[in-house]
Amino acid sequence: MGLQIPALNQQESIGHLEVAEAVFGQSYNETLVHQLVTRYLAAARAGTKAQKTRSDVSGGGAKPWRQKGTGRARAGTTRSPVWRTGGVAFAARPRSYDQKLNKKMFRVGIRSILSELLRQERLVVSTEILPTTPKTKDLVAKLKDVVGKRILIVVDVVDENLALASRNIPYVEVIEAINLSPVLLVAADKVIATPDALKKIEEHLA
Repeated sequence: MGLQIPALNQQESIGHLEVAEAVFGQSYNETLVHQLVTRYLAAARAGTKAQKTRSDVSGGGAKPWRQKGTGRARAGTTRSPVWRTGGVAFAARPRSYDQKLNKKMFRVGIRSILSELLRQERLVVSTEILPTTPKTKDLVAKLKDVVGKRILIVVDVVDENLALASRNIPYVEVIEAINLSPVLLVAADKVIATPDALKKIEEHLA
């Protein structure tokens, strides 16, 4: 038994599209979705921050002053973290923030997000969303009746017209079905997918 995804508007030739319940009819796993989104956000961090420890700072080979008799605190090196020119006590090092998440968990999480989008009527199908020209105003005209501050367009393949027409619209994101991002899906107020994109999603997540 399949589920039906409604069309974007009444003028479209397709009134609805039937999709597999195994992909778009799953329960919402909030814990897994949170883990999935956190993993994607963590993987986007550069992790290139670096600071110098006392062993990395130049100088400090000689004792600054003798041990006793100066009235000052004992000091063995100018590279100590208590010195202004010294190293950092707990210095940051380049690192990877990537978190492990196996393919099965990823697919279950994406199915959970798509199912919830469909239940909340935030997922629609459109055969006419693709612009025929690279002009931004043409795509804006197609989206004029779409309610939402953030719109995600999911296509089978991003062609040149869509890439050029969408790049200057700050509230529109475009992504290919094979590269679905849980962060973009969760953040979108409305997800508009083409029939070919939905078919590829089913093939990938079934």
